[in-house]
Amino acid sequence: MEKNQKGSTLVELVVALALLGIIGGVFLSALGTTSNSRMISGEHTAARIIAASQMDVILNQPYSYFYYPMDMPPEYSGYTTDIHIANMFDGDIQKITVTVWHQDKELTKLESYKVIR
Repeated sequence: MEKNQKGSTLVELVVALALLGIIGGVFLSALGTTSNSRMISGEHTAARIIAASQMDVILNQPYSYFYYPMDMPPEYSGYTTDIHIANMFDGDIQKITVTVWHQDKELTKLESYKVIR
């Protein structure tokens, strides 16, 4: 009987190692997905901060038909902004759209309006 017990112990050990391998693979896959999600979330958060800052700068400037993008802080290197102005009601109102890009990928758009005073 001793030989049968050793054989079943070996089978149990192989099954346990296979299960541990599967669980380890699933864990590493989840870890990779989490890291990727955190990176994407960080990009989008940075883009929203940049868009809001750019829009704040534009809205605090005098009414104009062209606005220059703000200088990008060093911690946001690789990000660029695009400003689009659409004049409405004979130029009395502007629809301002700020688009933020990172590595040739559009991340966010922010729209607001400005009235001539």
